[in-house]
Amino acid sequence: MNLEDLMQRADLWRGGCAPPPSGLASGYAQLDALLNGGWPQGTLIEIITAHRGIGELRLLLPALASLTEEKRWLAFVAPPYIPYAPALACAGVQLAHVLQIQPRTHTDTLWALEQALRSGSCGAVLAWLQQADGKSLRRLQLAAEAGDSLGFLFRSATACRESSPAAVRLRLAPARVDNRVSLEVLKRRGGWPTGPLDLEVNHALALSAFS
Repeated sequence: MNLEDLMQRADLWRGGCAPPPSGLASGYAQLDALLNGGWPQGTLIEIITAHRGIGELRLLLPALASLTEEKRWLAFVAPPYIPYAPALACAGVQLAHVLQIQPRTHTDTLWALEQALRSGSCGAVLAWLQQADGKSLRRLQLAAEAGDSLGFLFRSATACRESSPAAVRLRLAPARVDNRVSLEVLKRRGGWPTGPLDLEVNHALALSAFS
């Protein structure tokens, strides 16, 4: 790889000079600006919350809908509740390209997650992890790179104290206004942590994404 090719890489930090925009549009212009064009492909992205149900899944719906429009699969691995099909469809997600995987053990969850990321068939894999050590996360990051997939990991607030190979780490909290979330960027490629940023995540959905 020559220097010119190297300088085009989105994962190269160049001081005050931002890399060329790249990634899957999130559906939020302000967030895309912070992430240099959107969700970076072939990476892990951690969504960290103190508790569930504050809008973390609705934050992803515009991107997930666009992936299914391209006939790419979405895999839900170990979701805490059954995804609510009418809400997903209302957001534009094509249900014919959605898979739900419910492993019995934590080890099975990590295995299923790695296989889905590495398969090359999934545009995005969403997983709810109770715990994950550095070695497991590195394997998942390599799998996401190999499959050119987005790996969205929903993790608890304790994950903030742990290191992670994820390209993006976001911390979400409820905002003071309904249908909004307060978002902090704890880690991103080509930039420093930043936030908070209030985003509206309603998208005309009157239904929760989970039943």
